[in-house]
Amino acid sequence: MDSAYQTQTSSQQPSPKLGAVPDSKYHDNDNASVDSGFASGSSSTNDLPKISLTPYHLKHLNSQLENMQPLDILRFVKLLFPNLYQSTAFGLTGLVTLDMLSKLAKEDPNVKPTDLIFLDTLYHFKETYELIDNVKTRYPNIKLHIFKPDGCETAADFEAKYGEKLYETASDLYDWYAKVEPQQRSYAELDVAAVLTGRRRSQGGQRGDIPVIEIDEERGIIKINPLVNWTFKEVQSYVKEHNVPYNALLDKGYKSVGDWHSTVPVGEGEDERAGRWKGQDKTECGIHNKKSRYAQYLEEMEAKKNKSQLGAALDKVADKVTDLVR
Repeated sequence: MDSAYQTQTSSQQPSPKLGAVPDSKYHDNDNASVDSGFASGSSSTNDLPKISLTPYHLKHLNSQLENMQPLDILRFVKLLFPNLYQSTAFGLTGLVTLDMLSKLAKEDPNVKPTDLIFLDTLYHFKETYELIDNVKTRYPNIKLHIFKPDGCETAADFEAKYGEKLYETASDLYDWYAKVEPQQRSYAELDVAAVLTGRRRSQGGQRGDIPVIEIDEERGIIKINPLVNWTFKEVQSYVKEHNVPYNALLDKGYKSVGDWHSTVPVGEGEDERAGRWKGQDKTECGIHNKKSRYAQYLEEMEAKKNKSQLGAALDKVADKVTDLVR
């Protein structure tokens, strides 16, 4: 792997936050399950453009975008949302989005291209890394930001720091160190306000009813799913028609490709993401969950750490008191 795969240094600054607009100002009885609206909250990034979406406005936007073609959705959101990035693992849907973004960048050179964010867990297939090299060659007008687990450059570094096969012994903790923390760091360092994802309803699982535009209040960003209505066959057709580079594993029965240790080919009639975490009680790794297990696990670990440190400090005090008494 070349020097391009360098982890961004962490500034640990918060990403643009979205705070609730008071319910007394806006009412939407038809969509009570949607949060009451969002606006920029106070933080050290107050100089960033503010984003404010009331439930009524969000519902209107989604109703208008629902029947629009992905290319038109991308044109629209590029104008609407500041600090827009594409978050991708170079799955087939993300590659279609990338190809469309590249075409839009060529249409109007005066409009800033949409940069990519890739979370390198250090456990991707070699075919995925080969694909990244192909993508960089094919789309030189698109900038790629790569984030790795903090302080790690290789899988050996990761295992030396966190132990071997953490993905088996503590999968939630693995998700945190390998994916969630790097994602949060990427949002903070790049001041991300909105991201394009490759999620589609036809992928099944928790994705069956996602809208075009979502509010991710936990992470303080807007999520846009431009190909949300497309099927796997439609995505495949676009890739073939436009000669978009793709992961060689797709020709070997894979449909959704993640880490090599938790991805297998998909069987006949199975959901598109059935090959991810096969046999495990999970369909997402934490980066798309609202109050996900990794957050709860991390809180528990932090509490145990604090309790242990407090106990050690008390033991030292007790030892000193004993010495003085003697």
